[in-house]
Parts: sequence; C-alpha cells; structure tokens
Amino acid sequence: MKFSKITIMTLTSLSLAGCFEFNQNTDQLCEGTPELRCELLNMNDGQCRLPRTDLIWHRYEVFKDPSDANVIQEYEYARLYRRCLELAAQIQPIDQSNLKQRRFNALMHSGEELERIVSQLQKSRSAETLYFLWSQIGDDQARREFLQMEGSPQLETADMQYALATFYTNRNHVKTVELLYKALELTPAGSVNTEILKTLASTQYRLDNREEAYIWAMVAKEYDIAIASDQEIQLLYGFTQDKYRRLNNIADSVEDAIDSGQFNKRTIPADLK
Repeated sequence: MKFSKITIMTLTSLSLAGCFEFNQNTDQLCEGTPELRCELLNMNDGQCRLPRTDLIWHRYEVFKDPSDANVIQEYEYARLYRRCLELAAQIQPIDQSNLKQRRFNALMHSGEELERIVSQLQKSRSAETLYFLWSQIGDDQARREFLQMEGSPQLETADMQYALATFYTNRNHVKTVELLYKALELTPAGSVNTEILKTLASTQYRLDNREEAYIWAMVAKEYDIAIASDQEIQLLYGFTQDKYRRLNNIADSVEDAIDSGQFNKRTIPADLK
C-alpha cells in the first residue's frame, strides 16, 4: 500500500503557495535562507525545475515547522526530485560541460537527503511516522510498533484507521471492513479518501456480501472512481430492478452521509438480502 493513500493522500504544492505568500522567487528564497542548501541542487538548469522548486519551497516549510507530517512530505518531494534527476543525468547537455557534473552531484545529494530524512524520522514514534517507515521503507520494527497502537488514541483518525486497514486487507476481510467503516465515521465533511470506497467494494464482494459491494461500487462511482462498467455490474450482481432501485437509494443516502461528515455504519440497513 503506497503512502500516497494515507495520506494517505494527493500531494499539494504548499511550497508554491508559500512562494506567493512571501512574494519572492526561488532564487531570493535560497539567497536569504542558506539553511536550504540550494547550492547542492542543479540550480539554473532547465531540467527538473518544477520538482526542484517544490522541494526548495517545502524545505522552507520544514525549516519553519519541522513537524513529522512536513518531514514525511519532504521525503516525497525529495523522492520525486531524485526520480527526475535520474533521467536528467542521462541527458548530454549541449555546450555546457559542467552541467552534467552538477546534475550528477545533485543526484548524489538527493540520495543522501533521502537517507537523512529517514534517519530523522526514525527518531520519532508518532503513528504517522511509524506507518511511513513501515509502508515506504519496509521497517519491520516500525510495523510492529504501529500495530501495537491499535485501539489507542493515536490511531483514532480517519487516516490512521485506513492505514491500519491496509495491514488486514489480505489477512482478515471482516476486520478490514470494520476498520474502513470506522475510518469513514472519523472522516470530516468534504475530505473522504476514495481508496476507502474502492477497498470496501472489493472486500465486501470477496466476503460474498453482494448487496454491500454494489452499494459501495455505486458510492465510489459518484466520486468518479470506476469500479466496473454498467455491463460488468449487471453480470456481477444480477439483481432484480426493484432491488437495484432500493440499493441505489441506499447508496445515495450513504454518499450524502459521507459528504456531510455524518457517516455511521448503521447508515447501511442490516436487512439487504
């Protein structure tokens, strides 16, 4: 399970927002904030300009607020920058003999930065950091510590309940559903993680709860998440038209409850057969 799902989660360029907030360009920021170490990046190079800019501005966010969440996001920006550099390092620049060396040096620096960030995060025992170290770095000790937090206040958030569910997805389908329902109950209005909807649809189908699976497939569809085509849905479920109408009405109620941040597992009736 990729960290982008906790997060679980789509990156937004907070760094670029900071650029407009402080009304200065990246060069000015680098000059005024030597702690950002911009000289170690491939500055004044057309390659990797966007990921480099995002990384620099987010480093500035971390400089102001070195929270675990910001440092974890810094890792993602650094990873994207390194991926771009790996491609750029293979490009032979025209009439710029030192540019290729600068790209290579920046590539080496990016690898060192990823290692530095991981070392920094390994000093933290927060739930989100333990999940990151487990899911992204493969740290077994972090996984054990994260799982031991089950039932604690540290995991009483939508993101952490979803993160916990990812461990059980292929181990215990019933528990997976329970955790995903809890994640939705903790989800504020307007911020649903649509991966929850997809996972509920597939997990309920594996449990042979076809009515519940159909409801979640329809809810996911309303969030522009394609579970199956209309023809495939007919083949998968084969309900009567009356049952389709009833389940569609329930799916509408579920969607409304999620949108308003009022979802409860009892939103779905127990007598669906």
